Amino acid sequence: MQGLQQFVAFAETAKHGGFAAAAREQGVAPSTLAKAVSRLERELGVKLFHRTTRQVRLTPDGERLYERCRRVLTEVEDLRSEATGARSSPTGMLRINLPVFYGKRFVLPLLAGLLRQHPALQLDVRFSDRFADLVLENLDLAVRIGALSDSTLVARRVDSQELVLCATPDYLAARGTPRQIEELSGHDVIAFRVPSTGRQRPWQFRQRGTPIELAPPARLLINDTESLVDAVKLGLGLCQIPDNLIQDQLTRGVLKEVLPSCRPEPMPINVVYPSGRLLPARVRAAIDALDALRKRSRARSGTGGGTGAAARR
Repeated sequence: MQGLQQFVAFAETAKHGGFAAAAREQGVAPSTLAKAVSRLERELGVKLFHRTTRQVRLTPDGERLYERCRRVLTEVEDLRSEATGARSSPTGMLRINLPVFYGKRFVLPLLAGLLRQHPALQLDVRFSDRFADLVLENLDLAVRIGALSDSTLVARRVDSQELVLCATPDYLAARGTPRQIEELSGHDVIAFRVPSTGRQRPWQFRQRGTPIELAPPARLLINDTESLVDAVKLGLGLCQIPDNLIQDQLTRGVLKEVLPSCRPEPMPINVVYPSGRLLPARVRAAIDALDALRKRSRARSGTGGGTGAAARR
């Protein structure tokens, strides 16, 4: 058990980003955790943390060990809860990463209902349009839009969205409405800067069944999804925007779709979480709550999403 306590000390320090914060959570002195981690490093013969006066940061060896420790400790916690009968009642802190607009508009109301249903549950919601690392950032689950690449995660399809090329009627009256992809050249382009890479996101089309990507020179680059809508409504050019942001503007004629026959295939929206045989009750409850997104998807398209086994590109 003494050896296990050293792994717990290491995992808690990694989870909280420092000895002081981990010690407060555990109710012990920071020096107690520091000594336990030092003993573990000596026994394993590897350096687990880069230490500074202000913080500790995992080394590559530490990152690999933390990933394994986190899975084991989560299962131990879940087994303890199940044995005491608490597994059916979600408690504790649920940490979730959400894309900014989609998360605020569609997911946050579901999470609000989850909090009302389970008074002992707490939420740590992080909005970002980049793909967060669930293990390194100590996240329980995330909602991701688009193709998935991390095969270590379990993915559950809950929704989809389509990309719509659009502009204001005034812009199109002044500059002309493109009737084919080749006519896009020479138009003012509003493009999205991908937060994780800093690069311009290519426009996506489908022509005669073949996917096409274009990255025309942008007159305006924006790294916030909702601001794309503001820019295109100001008549600054053509922009490709997720349909769930602009459906109302399209219906009211504030914006007009361009090249509707060339819309790309819908982009999947998935709930993803680390693989494991046992999930904490708070994670299972969140996944069940977010299943309401699947009903929204069915209502829009008449078809439902699927449940994936492993995330893949």
